[in-house]
Amino acid sequence: MKILLAACNAKYIHSNPAVYDLKAFAGKYEDFIVLKEYTINQTKDEILRSVYLEKPDLVCVSCYIWNITFVRNLVCDLAKILPDTLFWAGGPEVSFDAEEFLRENPQFTGVMVGEGEETFLELTAHYVEGTSEMKDIRGLVYRDETGIHNTGVREITDLSSIPFVYGNLKDFEHRIIYYESSRGCPFSCSYCLSSVDKKLRFRSLELVKKELQFFLDHQVPQVKFVDRTFNCRHKHAMEIWEYIAEHDNGITNFHFEISADLITEEELQVMAGMRPGLIQLEIGVQSTNPETIRAIRRTMDFEKLCETVNRIHSFGNIHQHLDLIAGLPYEDYDSFRKSFLDVYRLRPQQLQLGFLKVLKGSYMKKMASGYRLIYQEQEPYEVLSTAWLGYDEILKLKTVESMVEVYYNSGQFQNTLEYLETCFADAFTMYEELGAFYEKRGYEQISHSRIRRYDILLEFVRERPDISEERIVRSMMTDLYLRENLKSRPSFAPPQKAYEKEIREFRRRNSVPKTAHIEAVSEKRWLLFDYEHRDPLTNNAKMTEIRTDEV
Repeated sequence: MKILLAACNAKYIHSNPAVYDLKAFAGKYEDFIVLKEYTINQTKDEILRSVYLEKPDLVCVSCYIWNITFVRNLVCDLAKILPDTLFWAGGPEVSFDAEEFLRENPQFTGVMVGEGEETFLELTAHYVEGTSEMKDIRGLVYRDETGIHNTGVREITDLSSIPFVYGNLKDFEHRIIYYESSRGCPFSCSYCLSSVDKKLRFRSLELVKKELQFFLDHQVPQVKFVDRTFNCRHKHAMEIWEYIAEHDNGITNFHFEISADLITEEELQVMAGMRPGLIQLEIGVQSTNPETIRAIRRTMDFEKLCETVNRIHSFGNIHQHLDLIAGLPYEDYDSFRKSFLDVYRLRPQQLQLGFLKVLKGSYMKKMASGYRLIYQEQEPYEVLSTAWLGYDEILKLKTVESMVEVYYNSGQFQNTLEYLETCFADAFTMYEELGAFYEKRGYEQISHSRIRRYDILLEFVRERPDISEERIVRSMMTDLYLRENLKSRPSFAPPQKAYEKEIREFRRRNSVPKTAHIEAVSEKRWLLFDYEHRDPLTNNAKMTEIRTDEV
């Protein structure tokens, strides 16, 4: 008996903790289990060949919104070349409509519903040893010659009983390390599947500290906690944050999804003393419309959230990533504009503008008719229109999202945007008009280089006589050199020949390294960019202003 655990990830840098957990939990049968990870960007032929050559008796595939169609098509062909192999599915994309999934996909024998560790262990025992009946294994929906059967809900697993899966880090080179210290969520957000399972539980802190130390000892670049609301239990969060602060190796970064309005003063004090770049925080705001917040059954004190985000920002050592969701109930275009501006004023390092996905099993799916939600038929089931937002407005927001991603989230236009925003009614209007310019020129479907993005921005500015081109160019040059010492100057760069002799003399007198760049902004003002000393949050070079009349 050979059992193949297969994951089809969205990208190579991703790993799939689920299949590793299943294999580790069924450790007594490890001689019968093979684990393979693929990506949806590989050719189907490549994966077909890999699976076929394993000659598995049983294939178990992990299913999510980004891979479900790929998996269905893949298994359809695998079943043709491996006619005696049994195929099982698991994961959120099949757990909430397992019977329907089996009816629509006759190649699959069954579905492991919900948490899979205990279920997979017993299923493996069934196939390897034949000691148990399929009907006695909780958490299965399966077919046999008499029809489709549901064995009922599986009890939740003790999180501390799941073995640590990262003993051999060679399997995870150049990939994101995901780590789980809790499972479930105390909140009831209507768009999220975590709200379906209210059974919140935590891994033993003794185990967590031991495992975090393993990552620290091996100088893993980043550990991404997948806990849905990491700080929902103060003691748990505090002990982990204190531990990584005290055992910081100067290299490893830890990523957490948190609720900012739950952060306590004690937690803030710990954060204030952390090394810049030790942790980064992802904070879901989603909307600042009170009616929307109530409708999605979310708990949030936005005033407290703002205080916390601003406090953390003042420390200058923590990257903050804030999220918004367009397409929520009671949020029309103007309301979303306000939500955007409310969050934009907080100046996070990244602002993600996402779109509602109407997920199977979520409360939002049940309310789709009442909210007049129209959404994509296939994954990712993204919203197309609502009772408050038309498709034409969704398209406009898509354009704003694209401009925010390119110009704000890249971190490459910070000084340029600070000036440009002052030339519009507000930042949202700026991105809106910039997006419209991209569409008018046919630029939106083209992949552009970084320098080309600057050129396009300059084209946009030149159509607006109220904006100072000289000021924009000056800001652009600052932004360009903050990131790198350019090998060749862009076409719009102001000439530097008049300052070359003075700059050479200044370099000689002050032993300025060749790796640094000096840009003359004017006769009396220069900027020195030191690439050997960079901001750990932005990766920008250290910039020093030089007043030539004081030299």
